[in-house]
Formats: sequence, C-alpha cells, structure tokens
Amino acid sequence: MNIFKKTIFSVLLSLLVIGNVNADKIRIGTEGAYPPWNSKNEAGKLIGFEVELAYTLCRYIGQQCVIVEQDWDGMIPALIMRKFDAIMAGMSITAERQKAISFSQGYADEVASLAVMKGSSLEGLDTPAGINLTKPNAAAKKALKTLTAALAGKTVCVQTATIHQNFLDSGDVGKVNVRTYKTQDEVNLDLASGRCDAALAAAVAFSDYAEKSGKPVVLTGPTFSGGAFGNGVGVGIRKDDTELLKKFNAAINKARKNGDISRIATKWFGFDASM
Repeated sequence: MNIFKKTIFSVLLSLLVIGNVNADKIRIGTEGAYPPWNSKNEAGKLIGFEVELAYTLCRYIGQQCVIVEQDWDGMIPALIMRKFDAIMAGMSITAERQKAISFSQGYADEVASLAVMKGSSLEGLDTPAGINLTKPNAAAKKALKTLTAALAGKTVCVQTATIHQNFLDSGDVGKVNVRTYKTQDEVNLDLASGRCDAALAAAVAFSDYAEKSGKPVVLTGPTFSGGAFGNGVGVGIRKDDTELLKKFNAAINKARKNGDISRIATKWFGFDASM
C-alpha cells in the first residue's frame, strides 16, 4: 500500500471511529429558559433539574449525553427532524403531543398555578388548594366558576405553545384576554411590570423567579393538574425510536429506585417533585 492509499485509509478509518463515537451519544433537547427545570447560568452553561437528571439517566443507559439548546415552540419539530434524539424540557405528557411523539414514563410532577403581584385584587382567591381536571369533582367545578368570574376581562400572560395556553384557550375559565410570549422569562418580566393582570405557568417557575428577582410575585387560586395539564413530565422521543424509549424507561426506574430523582428534584425545586 503506497503512502497516498495509506493516508486515505487512515482518514476513512478516523471518520468511521468519529461517526461511531457520535452515534453512541444521546442528544437531548432542552429550552434553557424555564428555571428551575432548565436554564443557563451567568457563563451561559445549561443547568437545572432536567440537565442534571439527563446526565444521570445517560449514565444508567451507559451512553454519553449531549445537551442541545432549542427554542420551546420548535421543540417537537426539531426532534422529528432529528436535530436531537430526545426532549427533556419540562414537557408534560398530553394526548395531543402523543399524536406526534412518544413519551417515557413520567419522571416529575408539574402542577400549574396562576401568579399575580402582591396587592392585586386577584390575590388570595377563595378556591381549594389543588384541583385535578382529569375528572373534575364538585369542588373543582366550583373553583373553575370562581376563576371564571375573577378573570373576566383580565389579561393573563402565558408562554406560547404550552399546556398553560391550551388551558386558557379551552374555555374552562371563560373568555380571558390571553397574551402569549416566546419564553417564560418574558412572561415573568411583563407580570412584574404590570402588563399582565395574572400569569399561568408551573408553580415552581414563579416561585423560582420571585426568589431570584426579589419581585413580590405570589401564587393565587388552586394548583392545576390532569386534563389539559397532562400526566406528569416525561422524556419525548420519536415514535420509531422504540429501543431508546425502552432505555429511558429502564433508566428512570433505576434513578427512581436509587433515590436520584428525589435528590435532584429537592436540590432544584426545594421539594420532592418525583413521580
């Protein structure tokens, strides 16, 4: 074999090795703008509950993780177009999303809540502590009526393409003025500046913002789960990636059994949000 052929052979072999290494990595998409689920620190590094959990799950699977940042409203299309292999971005498991992608078993609960600025007329709404919309009981139906009356004519801010927007658009709390934003950070800023009468998102997203910003943001009304809010947060995976789905489910089982999910959730949320 002459020198030229040896060089070509070496290059091809190197590319083959690199390809195999990359193929062994699991690319996981996250938003990086939904603390404490996922966000970025001052250095621009992706951090948060799901970032730490992703590395833990990949360790159980026995493959390396690469975390890929992706805008929320393009998350599912980017997965389908194979920009990454899985989604871990505070994405609740809903019937509508399951038409497009598969989900692992849930790894965390995400209860939603309305938030207002302290002193708002909407503060301290007289409702039960929490309602489940899968099969609303009498107390849940009464709470929805209370919210319908309280939110009439109000502007409620929400991140676009979320379960929270779906709920507001459903009519369960009447006709409200829904203002949508690209990120939760934008929702928080406009709530604090008074452009929103109220906002709707994961309860921990508002608690995290209030703690870090010092703004007098308070939760009001019940926490929501079930129905339009889905059945917990899971890993989103393409429908044809059945083997990867099995790997994530097995890894979640191990992480739950070993207490990893509880530990990581408590670190980032201040309480155990594991399912």
